[in-house]
Amino acid sequence: MKTALRGLAALAVCFLTLVAQSQQPKTPPKPPVSPSQALLDSWNDIGRKLIAMAEDFPEDKYDFKPNPAERAFSEQLLHAANANYFFINPANGEKLPPLEDPKRDQFKDKAAIVAFVKKSFGDGAALIKKKGDSGLNDLIVDPFANQQTRIGDMAWGLIEHSGEHYGQLVVYYRVAGLVPPESRPKK
Repeated sequence: MKTALRGLAALAVCFLTLVAQSQQPKTPPKPPVSPSQALLDSWNDIGRKLIAMAEDFPEDKYDFKPNPAERAFSEQLLHAANANYFFINPANGEKLPPLEDPKRDQFKDKAAIVAFVKKSFGDGAALIKKKGDSGLNDLIVDPFANQQTRIGDMAWGLIEHSGEHYGQLVVYYRVAGLVPPESRPKK
């Protein structure tokens, strides 16, 4: 009986191995993308998500706050987009933006905020493309830590920062009774 069970188990292993081998692709896997392409892909992905929210959220709710102590939806977008320039400007040899976030009243409507968010992520993408792999190791000063850092490291940090604000904006959607674009069924 034990011999028969062992035989069946061995046959099952052989069968599963054959099935697994037949399902594997016939071509070798593609090589990894370059470091700058991986960075650019992540930069563009979080930018796409925030831009989609900026375009989608109803304009009459742009000043919505889940509670009085938080930033409004529009202020979250302005903060995330403006923060990108703490990476973009030093990497381009330009002056830092003011430490304060842009004020909501500087943007007359939703379209102006959407344009600012798009520009911020577009400027970052252009910089990453321009720098390429070798340029990601160029040094800039992180204004918040007063420490030298690599351009690539600063960009990854801003991607993470944007991701944090994306998560907060998902909550704004839910509290406002809306479904965020990324959570909707795909067509």
